[in-house]
Amino acid sequence: MQPLSGLLVLDFTTLLPGPLASLMLAEAGAEVIKIERPGGEDMRRFPPLVDGESAAFALLNRGKKNLTLDLKNETDRAKLVPLIKRADILIEQFRPGVMARLALGYDDVRKLNPRLIYCSISGYGQSGPRVDEAGHDINYIGNAGLLDLQPGPAERPVVPPALIADIAGGSFPAVINILLALRARDQRGQGCHVDIAMTDAMFTFAWYALALGSATGRFPKPGEMSLAGGSPRYQLYPAKDGRLVACGSIEQKFWEAFTAAIGLPAQFIDDRRDSQATRDAVAKLIVARTSAEWQPILAAADCCATIVVPLEQAMRDPHFVKRGLFAHKIDIAAGKTMPALPLPISPKFRDKPGAKKAPPLKKA
Repeated sequence: MQPLSGLLVLDFTTLLPGPLASLMLAEAGAEVIKIERPGGEDMRRFPPLVDGESAAFALLNRGKKNLTLDLKNETDRAKLVPLIKRADILIEQFRPGVMARLALGYDDVRKLNPRLIYCSISGYGQSGPRVDEAGHDINYIGNAGLLDLQPGPAERPVVPPALIADIAGGSFPAVINILLALRARDQRGQGCHVDIAMTDAMFTFAWYALALGSATGRFPKPGEMSLAGGSPRYQLYPAKDGRLVACGSIEQKFWEAFTAAIGLPAQFIDDRRDSQATRDAVAKLIVARTSAEWQPILAAADCCATIVVPLEQAMRDPHFVKRGLFAHKIDIAAGKTMPALPLPISPKFRDKPGAKKAPPLKKA
């Protein structure tokens, strides 16, 4: 039996943050019923499509059930009453106030089920001056000061490759706090309302900048922190073929091994003298050889310097294959499967590797 077996989750969310949170609960054994509007949620139409089914939707909704309801219709809302009465968890991701206007707010549903754990995920939370402000991931990390720590060159700023606020500020905190709320319910016998603001957690990711600014009164400027582009020891260096060397040789022993491996002249090894000069000297050496030439040299040096690889190559890495990251499967269409999304859940809490589960059908 899985740790969340026997728990019922009502998932009113769409797109990424909430569906990923409920996916993790489902993978740990919970029964998840996805409440969808007529026509289905927007993610169903995200490309690529496999036999008319969205691969992105399938990835985030593996093993869930669904129920199609028009929440503005009183008759349809009435169908939720028996489900709410026996549910353990409800997750919603509307703008603050929307569920209350539908008579589905926390104050409404706790009258039906005082043991219910009600989780609201939003950009800025259920209270505060920004409560009604629209936004997406890039706005949340921008408003929290996180993006400013390393936006890339002013003439060519870089959009981060990960949806940090959605996942690390929405999905993960939602799961953590839902599990804490379940524990609290075991102790007190009552449910509660969990308010997850995606932007709040972005300050957690700025932990070192907060320490620097609070202690010295001077907050770091873009690209200035050692782990945000300010140090030659923690840097991306292009090789001759355009591939990148990811250098993470922070500690002195790794730095010495790295500089010896690439043949850095002695005058540049002490990067405290002129950090930029050291960085330029390292870059000049790295770009003189291809990534294929550097790979065995850096591997032998064991110096926290590696070649940045494409996602498709990483999926074939024997290490990740051996750990079973892509062992779970999704039945995405008739006769077609795809790897399920790797999740930060111990294999002992998931179903057996190789198990195939499908996302909910378009209509229910």
